[in-house]
Amino acid sequence: MNDPRLADSPPYEDNRPHTEGRSTAARQPYGTAPARVTSPAVVPYRWPWLPRVAERYGPVLALYGALKLVGFCVFMYLLDSAGDFRRKHPRFGGGAHVWDVLATWDGWWYQQIAAHGYHPALVPVPGATGLITVEGNSAAFFPLYPALMRLFSTCTGLGLFGAGLLVSVVASFAAALAIHAVTARIGGHRAGLAAAGLWAVWPGSGMEWSAYSESLYVALAAWACYAVMRHHWLTAGLLTCAAGLTRPTATALIAALAVAALLAVHRQWREVRRWGDAPGPDGKRRRRIAPRPLAAVAIAPLGLVGYLGWVGYRMGDYDGYFKLQEGAWAHTFDYGRQTLDVFTSLPVGHFDYLFASPFEDLVGVGTVLLALIVLPLLLRLRPPPVLVVHTLLTIALVLGSRQIFGNVSRYLLPAFPLFIPCAVGMRRLSTPVLCAVLGIAAFASGSYAGYVLFELGVP
Repeated sequence: MNDPRLADSPPYEDNRPHTEGRSTAARQPYGTAPARVTSPAVVPYRWPWLPRVAERYGPVLALYGALKLVGFCVFMYLLDSAGDFRRKHPRFGGGAHVWDVLATWDGWWYQQIAAHGYHPALVPVPGATGLITVEGNSAAFFPLYPALMRLFSTCTGLGLFGAGLLVSVVASFAAALAIHAVTARIGGHRAGLAAAGLWAVWPGSGMEWSAYSESLYVALAAWACYAVMRHHWLTAGLLTCAAGLTRPTATALIAALAVAALLAVHRQWREVRRWGDAPGPDGKRRRRIAPRPLAAVAIAPLGLVGYLGWVGYRMGDYDGYFKLQEGAWAHTFDYGRQTLDVFTSLPVGHFDYLFASPFEDLVGVGTVLLALIVLPLLLRLRPPPVLVVHTLLTIALVLGSRQIFGNVSRYLLPAFPLFIPCAVGMRRLSTPVLCAVLGIAAFASGSYAGYVLFELGVP
């Protein structure tokens, strides 16, 4: 039906007053397809995992970095205020600037290795009849840290001292992440955060930002233990091999990995015998024992054994490394006689034992007592065997050796599982209280963990 009233009406698309605010599609002529509205292209985020990683591990790095920076600044302030380093030999705790102290003592040896390499030899001291009968030689210091020092110096243009500090600082943050990861698997994320904070303020932590190999070794050892806990056996073996090129304390780590691997193989063998070709409770068939734990056991000691063998070959005596340690530095395994001598002399004010240094030794005694108190608390948590064996053997090797006793505070840094029971107890603290406790400890660590070791003792 045609309505004459509509005959002269304008078409819909020209009826402008009625199309105010309408979309472009609504103004299309009748019978034509509406224009497709395209939204701006959405560019996918290249690293979608980055925000999650930053959210989880950012607080760990921030807490550790803040605590270390506080302790480091206090350490530098004490050095500058006392000024004793200006009157000491640049090789033995002295230098023109406060930061030069960080590269003295062992740091001097590492720089010599990075600059000139090794020349292993047993050179007798003419006419010597006491403890020191052999001249010091760089072969007593393991090669991975000076190799990284040389590599970073070449890549960045920094001097050997600056490159060594860079390696130590980066490794200390890697160690903080590893300690957090290990502790979090036992006590949760908040306990891991507290453990990373304890790593920054523990006695001996002043060595973490210096030209020493402690940070690098603890980073390798902690990540190796974490890899064992996650059953990443080949990774654990390679990390342990690298740790064996860093410090002789890797003996404890190698033994810990071997025990954990053999326990895993034994458990697999029992499951094979029990289930045979039938699938186990997890639905997997176990027709044979996985070779990776045994491969890790074979890989782990290659670094340590290889270096000791090379030194012995160059010296013409395969016991040369141990003869050098005993003859040049009076370091040897004495089954704890030196430790017993310190513990029976220091409480009564006698300092007639070997390598006596009252202030440094007092910190060492406190560290040993703290470790012995915390050890039963660690065992009560029933941690994985790799952590138990590594901690027990590290403590046994340190306390069973004749050495400068005051250094036990840094020698016990690799026994990082001792942080776990403390961190588990601290996880109940509120964030402000936790930061206050660790902050006070960080402020004090500039003295007991830094100044005492470098200036009032022999690190």
